[in-house]
Amino acid sequence: METIRKLIQTLAALLTNGYWLFPATRNIYQGPMKIICSPGLNCYSCPASTTYCPIGAIQQLLLGVRFTLESGAFYVGSYVFGSIGLIGALTGRLTCGWLCPFGLIQELLHKIPSVKFPTIPGWLRYPKYGMLLFFVILFPLFLTNEWDMGDPWFCKYVCPAGTLEAGIPMLLLQPDLRATLGLIFYNKLFWMFVFLGWSVTTSRPFCRTTCPLGAFYGLFNRISLIQLRLDEEKCTDCGICAQVCPMGIQFNKSVGSPECIGCLRCLNEACTFGAISVKCGGLDLQALNRAGLRKAQQIQAASQIDQQGGN
Repeated sequence: METIRKLIQTLAALLTNGYWLFPATRNIYQGPMKIICSPGLNCYSCPASTTYCPIGAIQQLLLGVRFTLESGAFYVGSYVFGSIGLIGALTGRLTCGWLCPFGLIQELLHKIPSVKFPTIPGWLRYPKYGMLLFFVILFPLFLTNEWDMGDPWFCKYVCPAGTLEAGIPMLLLQPDLRATLGLIFYNKLFWMFVFLGWSVTTSRPFCRTTCPLGAFYGLFNRISLIQLRLDEEKCTDCGICAQVCPMGIQFNKSVGSPECIGCLRCLNEACTFGAISVKCGGLDLQALNRAGLRKAQQIQAASQIDQQGGN
């Protein structure tokens, strides 16, 4: 299952970054697919990106609210909020574990041989909510200039995915941009190196501590259509699920945790007692799969008996 997940992650990264003419155009893609919301954190300004980043889009909407109200051209942005709301309601934070390109980058870096630090201080799980509340919502909305326009604070000052996927590639494609470099870019470059380096020793540190999109999706984990569930009667509290979890949680003690990215490693690699299952709309997908296999086996057995009788 882990191999399948990696393939899906790779395919998602290629689909959301499928514009490979950028070496010739030396610019970002701005075609009709740019109206599609990327389910994961994927910078709009990445030259290969064919989608828009939901976090970036939210900031762009909010930073212009006061200006557009005064000019009478206010747009609610229901498409942007509706897109990520629908993704969250369907999958919760499972999207982070299966479809986010920057999550995949962190996982690949973690495979580099080094000393590993699987745990992080508990309090470091909370800055991502502050990042969502302040840098994505409140600061762009209320900290405005003389024209009543705000800044995309998260994208402008923090986002390591934007620096890696857009900032550095665009500097290579358009050397004239190097003349505009300043403290803001070097600040973002610093944070990019912090999170990429941290990813080598600790699994998914950006997801666990800072990502506002993960914080948003995590709010839906207890109510999403697809969920991981625990059969308490089968659970032995062995703790092996915590040893394989890339987010450092023990599933049986935190069912529905906003930290869970639904990677299914606890189910497939750790639990041998059948205590963990995947449910979609309350239906146990594993039970349905087992029932389907039994039915197929029964049909095959009946077919063999008929053939033997005919002979």
